[in-house]
Amino acid sequence: MPPALTALLCLGLSLGLRTPVQAGTLPKPTLWAEPGSVIPWGSPVTIWCQGILKAQEFRLHKEGSQGSWDRQSPLGPGNEAKFSITLMTQEHAGRYQCYYLSQGVWSEHSDPLELVVTGYYYYNKPSLSALPSPVVTSGGNVTLKCHSDEGFGMFVLTKEGEDRLSWTLDSQRHPSGQVQALFPVGSMVPRQTGTFRCYGCYRSTPQLWSLPSDPLELLVSGPPVVSSPPPPGHVSTAGLQKYQKILIGVSVTFVLLLCFLLFLLFFLKHQKKLRKSGASDPEIKTTALQKSSSSVTPVQRENQCNQRGGSSIRGLQPEEDKMMDNEDTPSEDPQDVTYAQLNRQDPQTSSKCTPFLPISGDPR
Repeated sequence: MPPALTALLCLGLSLGLRTPVQAGTLPKPTLWAEPGSVIPWGSPVTIWCQGILKAQEFRLHKEGSQGSWDRQSPLGPGNEAKFSITLMTQEHAGRYQCYYLSQGVWSEHSDPLELVVTGYYYYNKPSLSALPSPVVTSGGNVTLKCHSDEGFGMFVLTKEGEDRLSWTLDSQRHPSGQVQALFPVGSMVPRQTGTFRCYGCYRSTPQLWSLPSDPLELLVSGPPVVSSPPPPGHVSTAGLQKYQKILIGVSVTFVLLLCFLLFLLFFLKHQKKLRKSGASDPEIKTTALQKSSSSVTPVQRENQCNQRGGSSIRGLQPEEDKMMDNEDTPSEDPQDVTYAQLNRQDPQTSSKCTPFLPISGDPR
């Protein structure tokens, strides 16, 4: 294969692979209509399509038509093109999209624009009324009723203004034979006042509307209720009550926590005191017993011994009397009487006591 043919083949393959990747990568354009998208029958309208600065060609596509509906070059060095309709008829009503060409690549299609023509002479205009009344007190409910003898499949309610708001509802057959749609406005406030109109159309041609109904103006009676701001330093009752509840809750929590800490401190000190007293009890008992035994006088000890051993002394007393009776001449000399002192013993170690008893006999 010749080198030139090979190079051309590679170039064609590279372009063929590159084209699908690049297609649709350009940003989609913006589409809008002036003076608006709802145009009376026979009026002019201009459709604008805006892309990027390097756009080479703009095309306008209408839904249902074969190919491009129109094509235009950009205006001067700008990035937009205009498509003019000098006389709006039912043929121009429909859904439109635009796209542009830049450096051999076509952009994505724009978002659809629905162009509506009103006042189609074959249709009778509907009627619009307010239930219960077009003059409503502030906060009252009102419903707008659009009805017609024409067999419309849908009704469209519009509100005049910069935004030109619209609402669409399917029609309902009334027992009287008319078709109608009820648009609930809800609770009326001053911002909902304004001028309303309604249109009728068929489901098969939703961009072809009838003549508008007579305008209906909704009004709110009574001066608007404007809440005056509170004076400086004023505190609402609800806010004050909430603040008081929070303050009481915090205070109660603090008091309970303080009581718990005091109780815990008292408990720990009491435990520490019990441990110290438990360790010193044996020494205290020993010291107390020693002081008790040393403070007992001989007379008290003799009385204790007499109480414990009283029966023994009383048992010995008759024998001593007999011995004394048997003696012929009792001695009255103090030297003839010898006293024997017994060793004292601790009451805890011995339960026997020996009293001081006179022993008769010769000291020799």
